Amino acid sequence: MIIRLWILWGALALMSLTLFVLMGLDKRKARKGRWRVRERTLFWVALLGGASGGTLGMFLFHHKTHHGTFRLIFPILAAVQLLGAVYLSLQLI
Repeated sequence: MIIRLWILWGALALMSLTLFVLMGLDKRKARKGRWRVRERTLFWVALLGGASGGTLGMFLFHHKTHHGTFRLIFPILAAVQLLGAVYLSLQLI
């Protein structure tokens, strides 16, 4: 059971770190006028468990904060993912 908890929280952490890095890279490239990460990619990574990292990256890098969909959906999705992970963790204990 402990291994399942590690897998669950590890996957969320990995996806969050991935989206955090993508948000930082996209902001950097936006400032330089270079190739950008597609918004669809950012949303997919958020849906696959990275919403917490995306939310943190959005506010830390001041990136996509004027996009209503990002500002609304990322934090809500992060809350749902974290609450879901806590619920599953309690079920596995």
